[in-house]
Amino acid sequence: MSHSGHGEGDMPMTPGGSMDGNMNMSMSPSDMMMHMSFYWGKDAIILFSGWPNDSLGMYILAIFTVLLLAAAIEVFSASPGAVLGNNTNSLVGVFIQACIYAVRMAFAYLVMLSVMSYNLGIFIAAVAGHTIGFFLVKVRAFAATTAHGTAQNGVDPKV
Repeated sequence: MSHSGHGEGDMPMTPGGSMDGNMNMSMSPSDMMMHMSFYWGKDAIILFSGWPNDSLGMYILAIFTVLLLAAAIEVFSASPGAVLGNNTNSLVGVFIQACIYAVRMAFAYLVMLSVMSYNLGIFIAAVAGHTIGFFLVKVRAFAATTAHGTAQNGVDPKV
């Protein structure tokens, strides 16, 4: 069965690019390959196109930003009752909890997208940030339980 005349093959093979007779695709200098395995280096695109833009200072800022975002996720995951006090039963308290949850989830997705750059520095910053945040939450729980004398060892059993 012939399919001639149906317009098949009329479309270019590479939209936005061109191919020469040797099947070599031409790419603009701004196009960048995405890594599919972990790598070291400051030449990465973390969250936005052009950031950290091959600059060591901006790369360090990106690492610090991911570390702070990951730590904030753990701090925001603390018991809402500890954050809000007695307002947890009111409608305003529930709304505040929902807002805190929304911010926590937004931060979590930003950290996830950052780690998807496969840059080892960013990955280590994310893990370190989560560790620091978890530590801060547990230190606060330890201080609260020892002040009230509610736990013998001072560590909250919930992880």
